[in-house]
Amino acid sequence: MNRILIIEDEPRIVSFLEKGLQANGFTTAVAVNAADAISMALNHEFDLLILDLGLPDQDGLSLLEQLRGQGKTSPIIILTARDGIGDKVAGLEGGADDYMTKPFRFEELLARVRVRLRNHQAADSQPSGKNEQVLQAGDVLLDLRTRQAQVGDRQVDLSAREFIMAETFLRHPKQVMSREQLLNHVWGYDYDPGSNIVDVYVGYLRKKLGSDVIETIRGMGYRLRA
Repeated sequence: MNRILIIEDEPRIVSFLEKGLQANGFTTAVAVNAADAISMALNHEFDLLILDLGLPDQDGLSLLEQLRGQGKTSPIIILTARDGIGDKVAGLEGGADDYMTKPFRFEELLARVRVRLRNHQAADSQPSGKNEQVLQAGDVLLDLRTRQAQVGDRQVDLSAREFIMAETFLRHPKQVMSREQLLNHVWGYDYDPGSNIVDVYVGYLRKKLGSDVIETIRGMGYRLRA
């Protein structure tokens, strides 16, 4: 049974989330402030975290950075009243796996919870026999445990979203990845079909990993040069 930590200080929302999640087979725990959240998250095993940004003792984005910095790899879904694009970008770049704004429909949150858990569990169940925590293609190396990237002897700083895109390419070497596939793997939910966000992030990776690491397949998408 999956355990979910709800980090939220509004009693009405906490009650609503707990009832809905428990009715769908999850077990829940609640942290009403950042201090309790960091202690609970690091000392107990949770399969997923739901994080409000408006906490009474610390900004949720700062808590997110703290959790990721201390090696917490469980999926984190931000659930907040902040609907500005800057907040969304900061949350996703800071290591959140998904971002939902209040008011929200529980059915949508539940669907996102299930998708995040399924993806995370699928990654954890990769067959053993080699170090699945380290991905490598050519000179590019990604350490999934420390979230660090390296090109040859050079350490490379990648944002959370850049790292996920790089991981997606390294998990599918020589495979042409369409823009739609990359949106699904990296962002996990629909973007405006006219958005050029995939192209922008491919450009970021080329600057950091090497201009020839990712090639454009005209009319189809992108492919990692393995």
